[in-house]
Amino acid sequence: MSGALKEVRNRIKSVQSTQQITKAMKMVSAAKLRRAQDAITQMRPYAQKLQEVLANIVSNDDGGVDLALATERAIEKVLIIVVTSDRGLCGGYNSNLIKLARQVIQEKYSTQAAKGNVQMLPIGKKGFEHFTKNGFSVVDNFWDIFTGLSFDNVKTAAKYAMEVFANKEVDAVELVYSEFKNAATQRFVAEPFLPVRKLSKDQGKLKADFIFEPSKEVLIRELMPKILNTQLFKAVLDANASEHGARMTAMDKASDNANELLKSLKISYNRARQAAITTELTEIVSGAAALNG
Repeated sequence: MSGALKEVRNRIKSVQSTQQITKAMKMVSAAKLRRAQDAITQMRPYAQKLQEVLANIVSNDDGGVDLALATERAIEKVLIIVVTSDRGLCGGYNSNLIKLARQVIQEKYSTQAAKGNVQMLPIGKKGFEHFTKNGFSVVDNFWDIFTGLSFDNVKTAAKYAMEVFANKEVDAVELVYSEFKNAATQRFVAEPFLPVRKLSKDQGKLKADFIFEPSKEVLIRELMPKILNTQLFKAVLDANASEHGARMTAMDKASDNANELLKSLKISYNRARQAAITTELTEIVSGAAALNG
């Protein structure tokens, strides 16, 4: 019985050690989440307004400006940007993003995939490892962006996507990422990155009256890449906040599960201990009775 007691004691110590780690990771993620949440909260209105302005200008263009990044053409080759995290222990965060990326390929670009014309551009180590191991064509230049997250680093990935689209090496660029809602909620999003989206027919009727200084062509040529850089940076900031929120929630649940397991183990330990004491008392009483007899 002493062996059973020792085994339960060891399991209790192991679960307590694990719980200390999960609680520490939860606190670290909570601290990182506050900073990441502040960054995306400040960035989002600016990025959304820029995107609206760009979509309005592109939608109401009279054909006098060269809009290479807004040109729609038959889709033969596709680039998919997938923003995952560098580390795990964040619940189903990464698996849901990878699942969504695969779903986009299956539902929208199955013909292109069958011809080997779908290329992945992972941002984040988990996505890079998955798509590399599973035989996808992978752009391996930008997966480590989170090691030094900055606008300039993200801009290099956006610049690459714009260059291959403008050079007609790909005909569409899709963006898959997680939009941050709150610590417990993320929305997994797949949206077109290139060509630049135009307003819907109803939205397009509301033609904005812009005064261009300098010329419209110069402004669009300068602004369009900058706005696309901002759009990708917003998606990466969204993903960064989502990752920390998902990890904080996962560690919180892991700590709760450890509590439940500890309760169960302590009950088992007490039962085993009581059984051992009862056995010892029985042996003492039996021995005494034998001596008296």
